[in-house]
Amino acid sequence: MTDCTHQVDDGADNSRRLLLALGVIVTFMIVEVVGGILSGSLALLADATHMLTDALALGLAASAQIFAMRPADSSLHFGYRRAQVLAAFVNGILLAVLLVWIVVEAVKRFTSPVQIDAPLMLWVAVGGLLANIIAFVILHRGATQDLNMRGAMLHVVGDLLGSVAAIVGAIIIAATGWVRIDPILSILVAALIGVSAVRLLKETGYILLEGAPANINSAALASGMKSASSLINDVHHIRIWQITPDQPRITLHVCVDRAEDATSAILSAKEFLAAEFGIQHSTIQIDVGGDCPDKQDDALAPSITAKKARSETHSASSPIAAHNH
Repeated sequence: MTDCTHQVDDGADNSRRLLLALGVIVTFMIVEVVGGILSGSLALLADATHMLTDALALGLAASAQIFAMRPADSSLHFGYRRAQVLAAFVNGILLAVLLVWIVVEAVKRFTSPVQIDAPLMLWVAVGGLLANIIAFVILHRGATQDLNMRGAMLHVVGDLLGSVAAIVGAIIIAATGWVRIDPILSILVAALIGVSAVRLLKETGYILLEGAPANINSAALASGMKSASSLINDVHHIRIWQITPDQPRITLHVCVDRAEDATSAILSAKEFLAAEFGIQHSTIQIDVGGDCPDKQDDALAPSITAKKARSETHSASSPIAAHNH
């Protein structure tokens, strides 16, 4: 049985971490705005805008985390946990848009260099690095399987790498006066973050499209389940999806010879799913004798012979459905 209390505790802990990291980011963003206005530095104000984007991303992640802890209701039978995946997907899109902006701005600055106050840039970059390290440590101690936390942490990592690049750039500019190093480093950082952003978008998009977990092979599952119980003759019509990466769901059909074997077959199938694949929530239909009416429409199972009429199939099969909570 799934430990629901443990999931709620994880959600509350992650929410606290996201809000704490949000506080750190917002505080330093205000410092950058004040510093940019007082010094007249457009670079500092641009970085403050970057921090604002991260603050919005963390706020979105925190809201989704809190929202996901709401229980299931009559409209959303699986609850609100997928709000985390949706928030991570939106954060991935925001990150991609931000990276495009960084590249465009970097190209402009490479072709038309601007004067940079290297000492001020260095001190602000060091402060930004410290702030982002604190935010990263706060988030990194949360649940690592949570896509929402990963999406939020990716924004912070982007700022952290940006701060490192800014420090390197400020040192080079102070030593050589070569201001074009700033846009070059910005593009390199954008490329590094872009790889993770694309991976996040692919993973969250896959889950939103009801994709099956990558670690579960339907053919191996069917074969293993038949081997686990002598009562099970066939396993088909397998449908697997994920609410979140740690919340897989499955529906399938199991074929037995006698109706009195149904309960034992269901128990064996559920024990197998929990032990071998960690699936605690499953819906299993028992088909007694003959072929399942649904099997002829199942692209994942062997096709039944065309000579069997639909009426014969219906009369030969007696479906019994069961599911656990």
